[in-house]
Amino acid sequence: MSAKADSAGLQGARPAGRHARLSVLRLRLRTLLVLGVLAVLTAFIGRSLGLRDPWFLASAVGLLVVMFVVAHHVIPMLDRRDRGARGEEQVGARLEELSDERWRVIHDASFGRGNVDHILVGPGGVFTVETKSHPGPVQVRRLHGETIRQVHAERKLVESITGLPVEPLLVFSAAWVDRPRARRKGVRVLPAHMLPAYLAERPARLSSEEIASAHGALEAALSEHEQLAADHGLLHGLERLHLARQSGSR
Repeated sequence: MSAKADSAGLQGARPAGRHARLSVLRLRLRTLLVLGVLAVLTAFIGRSLGLRDPWFLASAVGLLVVMFVVAHHVIPMLDRRDRGARGEEQVGARLEELSDERWRVIHDASFGRGNVDHILVGPGGVFTVETKSHPGPVQVRRLHGETIRQVHAERKLVESITGLPVEPLLVFSAAWVDRPRARRKGVRVLPAHMLPAYLAERPARLSSEEIASAHGALEAALSEHEQLAADHGLLHGLERLHLARQSGSR
């Protein structure tokens, strides 16, 4: 299988923004479920006990409170997460411009210690990409310390897997950046539209063999984590089934 085909297959297995998109979907489903249950319960109480019954009034107030919370807290949270997913997808699409026989691109990489939006391995070296989607503007010198620590944690994680130095990139999908390509405490800051050109301009540092080796190490680590997560989910499901059977036999 060619490097290009291998990279395409990998992107299909882990599309950009998958983790963020699933987070949005889960939150939407939970919100709809809670609202639906409360609405049905309120209607049932009103029909059974009458519209003047205290239980109906209490349930109606509860439904209004939940709707208020959804409108003022949950919906803005959904908007932020949806914007984050779109940002990762946009940056992922730009990175696919580099996905040829020289570059390997991994999206949405989870190793059990956080999630790395994108990892790139190519002639120019190994890079982690943390995507931020807020509209800005962004002043590089004022970037929040927690963001910088997150990016460095991702760098250290990928370095521990590949055994190679990693350059951490902080990429803004929609914001105006006052000093594009500047560094903040060792982190390169870029707007998304400059990312492909920046990577393509990096001087060659890795051979084809080193690229394949680093990519293989990352793939092995990802597969191991996915297998452990699947085994954990299966074990948890068996434990719940066992407890349910014990409860039913009493």
